Amino acid sequence: MNWKRLGRGVLALAVVLVTAWGALALWFQLAPAVALVLGGAWALLGLAVALVLLCARGWRHERPLWLAGAVAGLALLGWWQSLAPSHDRPWADDVARMLESSVDGDRLELRNVRAFEWRTETDYTPRWETRRYDLARLESADLVLSYWMGPHIAHTLVSFGFSDGGRLVFSLEIRKERDETFSALGGFFRKFEQVIVAADERDLIRTRSNVRGEQVYLYRLRATPAQLRAVLLDYLERAERLRRQPEFYNTLTSNCTTILFELARQIDPALPLDYRLLASGHFAAYAYDQGALTSSLPYAVLQERGHINARARAADAGAHDFSRTIRAGLPGIATAPR
Repeated sequence: MNWKRLGRGVLALAVVLVTAWGALALWFQLAPAVALVLGGAWALLGLAVALVLLCARGWRHERPLWLAGAVAGLALLGWWQSLAPSHDRPWADDVARMLESSVDGDRLELRNVRAFEWRTETDYTPRWETRRYDLARLESADLVLSYWMGPHIAHTLVSFGFSDGGRLVFSLEIRKERDETFSALGGFFRKFEQVIVAADERDLIRTRSNVRGEQVYLYRLRATPAQLRAVLLDYLERAERLRRQPEFYNTLTSNCTTILFELARQIDPALPLDYRLLASGHFAAYAYDQGALTSSLPYAVLQERGHINARARAADAGAHDFSRTIRAGLPGIATAPR
């Protein structure tokens, strides 16, 4: 085996991968015309270096391209490191404000709780509220998965319930600007900041099931009052940290599912890593395998009964209490619609 040729081939492959990464970074960060010019130049240089690695026979032939590639690479790396998250952008209406909280014993006050009335994705009534909760009344939490991109990818939310009927949903989302739409690929390239949204269920859940037509599933979590309180307060702490210091969203390492896993690991550090943390559409199955869902029924039954779309539409049609109606008949939840 020619080890030298093999080494040059591996290095050429690495150059191609770095070239692809740099071209995508430029595309997602720069205006299209500028990205096309700079990205094209970067791609041509990278491919030329890879070809020289595979074909050239000596350092004398490689030196000019290696030097140009090194300079371009350092320039790209310096530019990438200069990208910084910000709170000062023309934000879309639904992420224009950030959650603020204060806790005094059992008394919780939240400012900028979102309570939009959504008619369509572009037709809505904005409403931000200040709400107060009694943490001593915190009694339940539900895992919500909303499927928007096939069976393997879902948006993950957690809804907390209080004994006085109050509900509070948390969702980690991209903080998109007015002219932006979500891109899973762009989420790898510092395209978006992130934000933790706290809202009522008619906002965060109903807009997915009834307005966007996503397939939404709800499962009751098994947790003690102390664990529920710890997770809720952790959400608030992270929201406050984001309010003070903006952070980029990352499709792989900092998303709606990974944050929930990190919070759960603070309660049970032994929770194992699993591919379903990345394939978020299977996160409920992961939670079931870890004993985090309240039922002795098979997971397939929980999933079937947890599908809330029909009940969510019925809540609209009959002007029923949305939160009670979507939970009617769910395993582990002793409630019925009024």
